[in-house]
Amino acid sequence: MKKVKKQSKFEGFMYAIFAPLLRLFLRVKIEGRENIPAEGGCVVAVNHISFCDVLAVSCVFPRRRLPRYLAKAELFRIPLLGRLIRALGATPLDRRGSDVSAVRRAIAIAEGGELLTLFPQGTRQKGKNPADTPIKSGVAMIASHAKVPILPVCIKLKNERYALLRRTRIIVGKPIPPEELGLLLPEPNYREAAEAVFRHVCELGGYTPTVLREGTDA
Repeated sequence: MKKVKKQSKFEGFMYAIFAPLLRLFLRVKIEGRENIPAEGGCVVAVNHISFCDVLAVSCVFPRRRLPRYLAKAELFRIPLLGRLIRALGATPLDRRGSDVSAVRRAIAIAEGGELLTLFPQGTRQKGKNPADTPIKSGVAMIASHAKVPILPVCIKLKNERYALLRRTRIIVGKPIPPEELGLLLPEPNYREAAEAVFRHVCELGGYTPTVLREGTDA
């Protein structure tokens, strides 16, 4: 597995500058900070509302345990922006490659002892109750191959929409060991495990289903 590039001192400086600004403008409040693993790889499962999700989550985790996420490689070639998103946890992904290469990259991050941010819903669901949205099973599959726990995190917003200076709650649950989800079995049920994880995410924010949710895709 390819080793994940560490942040430079300059990128660390950018994080120190921009993380407090993001916490201020998004009025971020974190709950359950003590549940963030002090060491070892982990998949961070978060409900997906907007691109701002990455910023909100990144700015409340300590830099030494900053969750990584995959971003298209082209962004890293833009002056300053590349340094900024890397400072907030981004690692480049060559979009010309296959989905398999993206999965391998994700597994390598978690296997390498880092936190990896994934959105079980797969796509943004602005204004929707997350408990009513369909999810994908990739979060369970990657945790299974990397043999790491999953950390459920819920972003709680008024009307499930971001607004400048409106309170943003980031609620961190307790890590779920892979064996508890049946992910270390010879033939794990990724769909069932992913559903269980996302129920934890929704419960953290007090979300309950109001409609019959669609099936899950891999």
